[in-house]
Amino acid sequence: MDFLPTKGIEYLLVLGYLALLIPFWAILWGRDGREAAAPVPAVRRAAAASGLRGWFQIPEGLYYHPGHTWAIPEDGGVFRVGLDDFARKLVGPPDAVRLPEPGTTLEQGERAWSLDAGGRSVALLSPVQGRVIEVNPEVLGDPALVSDDPYGRGWLLKVKAARPHTTLRNLLPWRSAAAWMEDAAHALSARLSPELGTVLQDGGVPVAGLAREIDPERWDRFAAELLLTG
Repeated sequence: MDFLPTKGIEYLLVLGYLALLIPFWAILWGRDGREAAAPVPAVRRAAAASGLRGWFQIPEGLYYHPGHTWAIPEDGGVFRVGLDDFARKLVGPPDAVRLPEPGTTLEQGERAWSLDAGGRSVALLSPVQGRVIEVNPEVLGDPALVSDDPYGRGWLLKVKAARPHTTLRNLLPWRSAAAWMEDAAHALSARLSPELGTVLQDGGVPVAGLAREIDPERWDRFAAELLLTG
């Protein structure tokens, strides 16, 4: 006889639960859902909050490796790869780019190529696992392209990935890269202190080749630590 009253109480409890759930998700994802719907403003807020806004570019659509290299998927399981803005500002314009030959097998997170800059060689890690199918001839003839346009004409390799989906899972998508790059900027700032002022442009942005502006005896260790090759 009390079936309907019991069900009525259950419905009220469910409605109350839903009413509490809505504001919870609003808090988690940002008021009115703006964090989920507008990733680019979210990236800008993360950078501005640290006071390091504008230090490093994080283009949309790329996937980032913690060793400061990037990859973007193309057709047929092929990835185009290069170095990110952090690495190019750290190293500066290279004197030479040393790339693996086509047919070389690369391991994700292992040393893949190097840049000669300021009389030193700087190794970088591959963001993908697979076989090199093409190198960028432009950067071999004009190494400065790597610094001038690291996300465009300064790309380095095309790699046929052994497991494309696994490769992507092990990389950081651009939407999530702001906090990671912010941490990298803080690490850079900590290592440069008290030399930070000498390696910033007038607008407060690190100069290209900032590692070469510090004590030469620390250059190799400095670059290796930040690029994870040490």
